[in-house]
Amino acid sequence: MKKKIMCEDEYEAQKLSSLIYVKQDEEPFVTGILEVIENEVIISAKDKSAHSILLRDKSEVESFADFIQSVIEKKHRITKTAVLNEIVEITKE
Repeated sequence: MKKKIMCEDEYEAQKLSSLIYVKQDEEPFVTGILEVIENEVIISAKDKSAHSILLRDKSEVESFADFIQSVIEKKHRITKTAVLNEIVEITKE
């Protein structure tokens, strides 16, 4: 399954891509969504840190939250991310 997420700018896209990509241990780095405020999503990470990501609008936040939920629940895993300007294409299986 693939999903394109539009971020506020290229910096936010790079940040999102680096935070959600699964590293060598195949455990997702994102462990939860802490808060959603308008076009901002705050995620918790495996290392107990929290990160804010600004997406284009509230509908992108809702779309991302729906898509990433199965990864957080470990039903799916991220296999690839690609960044093109402010767009992040996420592939999960």
